[in-house]
Amino acid sequence: MTNLRYTGYLLVALGLINMRYQTGHSNIVTHSLVIVIPGLLLLAATFIKSTQKVLAGKNAKICVGIVAAALVAYSFINN
Repeated sequence: MTNLRYTGYLLVALGLINMRYQTGHSNIVTHSLVIVIPGLLLLAATFIKSTQKVLAGKNAKICVGIVAAALVAYSFINN
């Protein structure tokens, strides 16, 4: 569960950093929230007992990894 929590923290931090460094761009709040909201949802899911069981599976970890990698890539390429 710890790695998934770190992933949630990573997405929240990356979204907030993205918001700060692209302050002059239009729609930056929307772009940053696309990164922050999944991070917050993942972080919350790691503290709920019923979702912990779902996230403990190998398929869930792979899906979370793919989505997180896509969001990290999105943070670098959105303008």
